[in-house]
Amino acid sequence: MKQSNKQTAALTRKNRDITAALYLRLSRDDNLDGESNSISNQKKLLSKVAKEKGFANLLVFIDDGVSGVTMDRPSFKEMLTELEKGYIAAVFVKDMSRLGRNYIEVGRLTECFFPEHDIRLVSVSDGMDSAEGENEFAPFINIMSEWYARDISKNRRASNSVKGNSGEPLSPPPYGYMKDPDNPKKWVIDEEVAAVVRRIFSLTLDGKGMHQVASILTDEGILTPMNYWYSKGLPRGGKKNPVGSHWNDSTVLKILRLQEYCGDVINFKTYSKSYKNKKRIENAEENRVIFKDVHEPIIDRETWERIQAKRGKVRKRKTRDGEKNMFSGLLFCADCGGTLNYHFNQANPDIKYFNCRNYNIGKHKLCNSTHYIRVDFLEQVMLGEIQRLTKYAVKYEDEFVKLVAGHSQKAAESERRTKQKELNAMLERDSELDKLFNRMYEDNVAGKIDDTRFAKMSQRYNNEQAELSEKIKVLKTEIKNMTDKVMSTDMFIKMVRKYTRVKKLTERMMNELIEKIEVHQSERIDGVNVQKLTIHWNCIGSIEIPNLSQLPETDVTIQTRQGVATSYVPSQKAV
Repeated sequence: MKQSNKQTAALTRKNRDITAALYLRLSRDDNLDGESNSISNQKKLLSKVAKEKGFANLLVFIDDGVSGVTMDRPSFKEMLTELEKGYIAAVFVKDMSRLGRNYIEVGRLTECFFPEHDIRLVSVSDGMDSAEGENEFAPFINIMSEWYARDISKNRRASNSVKGNSGEPLSPPPYGYMKDPDNPKKWVIDEEVAAVVRRIFSLTLDGKGMHQVASILTDEGILTPMNYWYSKGLPRGGKKNPVGSHWNDSTVLKILRLQEYCGDVINFKTYSKSYKNKKRIENAEENRVIFKDVHEPIIDRETWERIQAKRGKVRKRKTRDGEKNMFSGLLFCADCGGTLNYHFNQANPDIKYFNCRNYNIGKHKLCNSTHYIRVDFLEQVMLGEIQRLTKYAVKYEDEFVKLVAGHSQKAAESERRTKQKELNAMLERDSELDKLFNRMYEDNVAGKIDDTRFAKMSQRYNNEQAELSEKIKVLKTEIKNMTDKVMSTDMFIKMVRKYTRVKKLTERMMNELIEKIEVHQSERIDGVNVQKLTIHWNCIGSIEIPNLSQLPETDVTIQTRQGVATSYVPSQKAV
């Protein structure tokens, strides 16, 4: 508890001999149950003893809920600052562990700091009073205090390991959930704010960026997660925002990332290196334990996976003038694989188009063609292809299910094989680097390579191996996630059926249905200027819809420039 400036300013040398500091601390790390250990009873006990010893002017410093393992405690640090001023003659604590459970740091206090500043230390429960002479047992008490903290930490880790591996959530419920009143080990939906979570995902699917979503929630006066918890008397770690409804981009991003909204429990997401260091470090994906469908989902899994897929792409959504386009981030060059950038015609701003960002870039051409494609042409083509797909799903349901199921499995297996091949190559190179390093070390010992060259090559190999190690870890996680991921046929069919009567393209529609569109350079085929597109649908990849009489092919022709008409054909039909 911080003292007011008036209190501390009133301290003078004149009343030093009757001035004492009472330091009170309690935290869950101390595992101290019962009223006798409460802050209020510590204060009563220390006040009584201090007055009995002749101290009438008492200053109280309280750290409630702060671990004794760390010495970085607000009121503890404030007390030390006041002690250094020389206006306080004694410090009273209930026991030595209140000062801290860090043998080295507490030892510095008792052996150096307090004697240097002529501070009397009284530990009531330990029967210690430095005015009565040096206590030979003090160092042992400090060691036992630290050992106790270490033991508590060890037991807690073991307990958390058992709980975490059994599927019991180790973390508090995220925003949108609360503990089940009948079973605190379970989460139930907090409907009051679950609607906000659903809205955040819905706005994102509509094409809104994190900053836009945050601005909308702020303008509507919706309390941030931290302020909502405080309003319910559920303080969490972190700072309460003075402006309770001011949302940050980072808060929106954190909500969009949480897999728990699918109904899953994810344990061991973070860890600490030592019981002395309370900083939480993000755990690697492979060290986490995931239990699926444990509680009721707020967001369906396909929507969550769709959002993660979109978040994984860097999407340049705007021109220099800030104009957006729904195709940004979805268009890729069929030749070089680069993204297509959005532009408009300087002479006629109504003409909007995309072209390959790698065309004629720098001194060397990374791509030899513009891959120019008009936005109005794209809109007509994609609307026609989506209408064709939805019509096929309705009129030929059984055939559509078989087609989607087959492509879904093929797409997943193809992607898995590609990533596994890449991983095998990296593992082979990693092994090769080990052999090269051993051979180089032997050459250095034999005098074939001097120390300077050995050091340079070692550094190069070490850097390459460190980079490889990170890539290998990422790839292993991706392959594991692909194995666990539900590449559900029903997921895609459900989304397709939502748009059976679609008349106009929307950004949400594109986000939900399209993974990417490969744009080929337009070319002349049989005297006709043709633009090929390869459409990759979410979950299933690129499919060829059968040419049935009730499903006429999309017929789009547009004047792309003066005197030149370009027609669309699916890439499968053009090869």
